[in-house]
Amino acid sequence: MQLKLDALEAHLAKGLKGLYVVYGDEHLLAQEACDRIRAAARAGGFTDRAVFTVERGFDWSALIGATQSMSLFGDRQLIELRIPTGKPGKEGGEALKTLAAADNPDVVTLVTLPRVDGATQKTAWFTALTGAGVALKIDPIERAQLPMWVGQRLAQQGQRVAPGEEGRRALSFIAERVEGNLLAAHQEIQKLGLLYPEGVLTFEQIHDAVLNVARYDVFKLNEAMLTGDVGRLARMLDGLKGEGEAAVLVLWALVEEVRTLLRIKRGVAAGKPLATLLRENRVWGPRERLIGPALSRVTDDALEKALSLAARLDRQVKGLSGSTGKRGSEPPPDPWAGMFELAMAVAGGKPAQAAPAPRPRR
Repeated sequence: MQLKLDALEAHLAKGLKGLYVVYGDEHLLAQEACDRIRAAARAGGFTDRAVFTVERGFDWSALIGATQSMSLFGDRQLIELRIPTGKPGKEGGEALKTLAAADNPDVVTLVTLPRVDGATQKTAWFTALTGAGVALKIDPIERAQLPMWVGQRLAQQGQRVAPGEEGRRALSFIAERVEGNLLAAHQEIQKLGLLYPEGVLTFEQIHDAVLNVARYDVFKLNEAMLTGDVGRLARMLDGLKGEGEAAVLVLWALVEEVRTLLRIKRGVAAGKPLATLLRENRVWGPRERLIGPALSRVTDDALEKALSLAARLDRQVKGLSGSTGKRGSEPPPDPWAGMFELAMAVAGGKPAQAAPAPRPRR
């Protein structure tokens, strides 16, 4: 059965099941969920622990044997099976079906997997595991949810931000500084618990304590572009530049979003349903909700001009000489400023010359 992460504590309080499957790429939340299951297993007398990690040449028969036998000392066992690739192979798939069908009251099995795509979720071995045990899907914390998550974590250690605008500003400040790095957010929250007593935290206290520990992801640029969040867009481009990200990769990500928008916009104009166009252009997740407002904000002409700028930027970042446009239409000398201008064609703000991206923080 599927279980939501926030229902895990209540579930464990009622008693352990024999099989748990934890899957997802948010490592902090997955680790915390596994820690709760381990603690419940220890409290329930499953004091012997064996860990198996699936690698090339893994012996699946040893795993099956462990789940069917008693510990040398007669203790009940917690068996952990880690599949880092999420692909057990044919032999592993058969072994996992056997594992799911096992019924040994002296063994609790914990299987951990990375994010599982739709095709894998339909495989016989995965449906056998989730059908026989308890499955916890660990969804990432989206950018818009992060301030609330930070507030909840502060409350767990007896701290809270000031009410009203100051509190919202403080939570947003933490979210901005740790963007894309939930483990860093957790560490910063713990640090606030060490530095200050329980009670209300001021914005100044948070500002002085929280480091800039963002981990900028080039593939998150599209969210900032589609929402028209100019400040976030500038911070992300600055962060990617400061981290030494390849300009060619960043430009590719920006251009792909522009091309996708232009294809969808032209398709809508031709009378095609938006839902069909989203599927055809492989748009899903948070982007589905953001595409609509972006389409109403940008024009075909703006997107075509953006692609023209992108062609000139492509030559620039690759070190190719020679003009490809009309006089006065060359991109800025710094290709990163040019990419900011390109992104702003979708974000809908002012051109880069009027709203330059801030310098990277030191």
